[in-house]
Amino acid sequence: MTKAVADVMTHDPIVVRPETPLQEAIQILAERRISGLPVVDRSGELVGVISETDLMWKETGVTPPAYIMFLDSVIYLQNPGAYERDIHKVLGQTVGEVMSKNPITISPDQPVKEAATIMHQRSIHRLPVIDGTGQVIGILTRGDIIRAMSLD
Repeated sequence: MTKAVADVMTHDPIVVRPETPLQEAIQILAERRISGLPVVDRSGELVGVISETDLMWKETGVTPPAYIMFLDSVIYLQNPGAYERDIHKVLGQTVGEVMSKNPITISPDQPVKEAATIMHQRSIHRLPVIDGTGQVIGILTRGDIIRAMSLD
């Protein structure tokens, strides 16, 4: 029998809102020993995910994009827009300023095998589980999948 995401996901995950102070989200991650949180708007719809990776910008800082000067012109060798986005992450004070937007999601009735494939191919550690109305009803982590494998 094929297991569905709903069978192995963590139900009713802790969520934060975009206006949640960043320090509060950091405390939740540290105290609960989790690596990421879904971010929902006032109606409970998923708008992003904040993870340890997003928070690493606070410690590591940002490197300006490489450029060359040619005839009094600056020619960027990398997209300067990405640099501006990264600066906002470093200076962010709320979850909404630092979170990753447009997260990949999965529905509770999808097979766990499909979720594992998505996570492996995209190198992601968690998938928010949303119902038909866009509400977060769970979260599926790599650990959940490994635990499910151990029960087979």
